Amino acid sequence: MLREIRPAIVLLLALTVITGLIYPLAMTGIAGVIFPKQAQGSLIERDGKVIGSALIGQEFKDDKYFHGRPSATTGPDPAESAKTVSAPYNAANSMGSNLGPTSTALNDRVKEDVQKLKAENPSSPVPVDLVTTSASGLDPDISPEAALFQMPRVAKARNLPEQQVRDLVTRNIQARFLGLLGEPRVNVLALNLALDAASR
Repeated sequence: MLREIRPAIVLLLALTVITGLIYPLAMTGIAGVIFPKQAQGSLIERDGKVIGSALIGQEFKDDKYFHGRPSATTGPDPAESAKTVSAPYNAANSMGSNLGPTSTALNDRVKEDVQKLKAENPSSPVPVDLVTTSASGLDPDISPEAALFQMPRVAKARNLPEQQVRDLVTRNIQARFLGLLGEPRVNVLALNLALDAASR
């Protein structure tokens, strides 16, 4: 009986080593050589200090910065570990809110956000990505329309001409991949860093 089982055990161990160790290590090594920046997390540095990643959004609350999409991620409540609290852009707990179109809590939050944004810029329609969360809750990008919607607030807070801020947004728009895939987008962290540099 051992003669019949031995080939199956050897095959199981060989495939485990090949697919569980050799292949992942080889792919990690190749990725590190071909895409070194991406393999390290697409980290963004300023003055030699890591301040974020191009792949994970951050919360900006100050009026002088562009704001990203709302984030539905949560984290453990420090007061009571069995509960969770809102923790925007928590990469350790990437998820959407799981609230559907019939959710009163979701509708109330969206209405409240829309009212705040309309007060900020009453002459323009509110872009949907400024009031809805992404599936991951970590989206680092907003649509060009969402960036341009925030332009008057940012220009006023920084005492800059609106045209200068508009030009900055336009220069930071990333086109569709290969002209076909995805949508035009603006990375919020990169835009805010460019804004800081322009304001110096």
